[in-house]
Amino acid sequence: MYKPNTPFNAALELLVPTYTKKQGVPVKAFPSSGVRFFGSFKTYGGTERDVDGLYSIEDTAVIETWFNPSIKSDCRVKVLQTGNVYEIINEPENVELRNQWLKFKVRRVKGGA
Repeated sequence: MYKPNTPFNAALELLVPTYTKKQGVPVKAFPSSGVRFFGSFKTYGGTERDVDGLYSIEDTAVIETWFNPSIKSDCRVKVLQTGNVYEIINEPENVELRNQWLKFKVRRVKGGA
């Protein structure tokens, strides 16, 4: 049976998008605050990428938390300690389909060229 090996001590906030249509195209909008929850937040130093000969490190992390059906792949997660916002990369995994633990990977949302 799966059991997380790190405590859920990171305060996080779930930002669920709302959709509106502008000229027939759905547009996603995120609130400034959302539902708070706790989980483990591990970055492992990010993810290394080599695109067209350009080496870069992408700011990624893995989050484990209690199962919550509201956490979906179109949501964002805000780390309350730093204020950084992350988008969920993949579909959150319901570990062993027991509706007890949730595990997913996130990528930081930030501006820049």
